[in-house]
Amino acid sequence: MLSASSVSSVHKFDSSPFFQFSRQLRYAILGAVAFVIGSRMNYLNAARLAFPSAIASAVLLLAVLLPGVGKTVNGSSRWLALGPVVIQPAELAKLAVILVAATILSRREQHMDLPERTIRPVLFVVGVFSALLILQPKLGTPIIMGTVALLMLFVAKAHLGHLTKWALFGLFGAVAMAYAAPYRRNRMLAFLDPWESADGIGLQTIQSQVGIASGGLLGRGLGASRAKWGFLPEAQTDFIFAVVAEELGVVGGLALVLGFGLFGYLGFHTALRAPDSFGRLLAAGLTIWIITQATLNIGMALGLMPITGEPLPFVSAGGSSLVTTLFASGLLVGVARRGHH
Repeated sequence: MLSASSVSSVHKFDSSPFFQFSRQLRYAILGAVAFVIGSRMNYLNAARLAFPSAIASAVLLLAVLLPGVGKTVNGSSRWLALGPVVIQPAELAKLAVILVAATILSRREQHMDLPERTIRPVLFVVGVFSALLILQPKLGTPIIMGTVALLMLFVAKAHLGHLTKWALFGLFGAVAMAYAAPYRRNRMLAFLDPWESADGIGLQTIQSQVGIASGGLLGRGLGASRAKWGFLPEAQTDFIFAVVAEELGVVGGLALVLGFGLFGYLGFHTALRAPDSFGRLLAAGLTIWIITQATLNIGMALGLMPITGEPLPFVSAGGSSLVTTLFASGLLVGVARRGHH
């Protein structure tokens, strides 16, 4: 993060190379506190936070759309500036959706054959949040929410036929939304053939691949990335994996991928050993969220997926993402602890 953000800290913020790193470090300390709180609290109490957190997230998502309240960057209104603190409500909304889905499904596990009692309420919540997010505009987060909700319903043993129908509907809706707005359509076309717009939106994907390829087996060395010197926009956020692979090579990039794989294994192992249905669904949902988002980000950097603008969990710059994912990891540890006993 320090390496990836050092150049933009000087040129974009006219500050020290450590400017964005020091800000991220403060969020990391706050995130560490959130992790400890999440791991120490009784995760069953998180069910009580589900609907209040969903309402609060919806209010914050509405607030970012208000002129003078939300902070607009590159044409998108996704941030709230509260004095020196800038938060991105979309990150809180992901956690809220998981808490609500786990609460609904654990309370209605005897009614999983009734879609009007299980599938529809969960997807209604996802639909409300998705509508608010698309207004920002932001499509990556609704895709993550939809994926997490459907897989949580699968874990809860919802009717497979109904799930398949909703999954196809969601896929069709995502593709339709991707082509509905000109900038999203351009992103899709750039994904299919980045060289067609090599001097425009395709530049990010091409420079990301160049950076990854130039890293070789062992990389250029920590801090020695060339892509971050203006060639790769948002090197510290959306495309930080390219900087990791360039500086640490195939070995470093693969180690990071395996790290997420280990996280997924331990998360699903925790879900299987959870002492109750809420713990099982909460652990599964949190694990699916982190792994899905990491897959989207790394796939985007490799050119295997369209650009969605989703950060790489635990690695990318972004205080809201770091604090929220660390709190979620703490909740996972809390479920694992109770499952172990």
